[in-house]
Amino acid sequence: MNLLRALLIGLGVTFATPVLADNIRQETVRFASGTSGATINGKIKGYDSVEYKLGIGAGQKMSVQLDSSNSSLYFNVLAAGANAALYNSSMDGNGTSITIPSSGNYVVQVYLMRNAARRGETANYQLTLYIE
Repeated sequence: MNLLRALLIGLGVTFATPVLADNIRQETVRFASGTSGATINGKIKGYDSVEYKLGIGAGQKMSVQLDSSNSSLYFNVLAAGANAALYNSSMDGNGTSITIPSSGNYVVQVYLMRNAARRGETANYQLTLYIE
């Protein structure tokens, strides 16, 4: 019985390894001098994701709009060190304006839903970020 258990655990680790190999690209967003926003054109495939980091002050309003022909592409807005997203576009839509509760670094994470990622789909997108 112990041999069977060891074999099952070994298989589980083997098949879980690709999940650990997912590519999470991290980029810091800097707006051009004299502007308050930027539009980023990007592309992801499968389980890959991109994290766009922005420094934002308390009380500022951040607007995010994600456009793609792939209907399984979404984004989350996260505060540094937070356990839960401030905004989840898979539940609330691919555009929002959020009043930032406290100063710090925030992340806009772009990803494909699991159904599309599992099929290895690719998504081209346009992400527009604006800070008031």
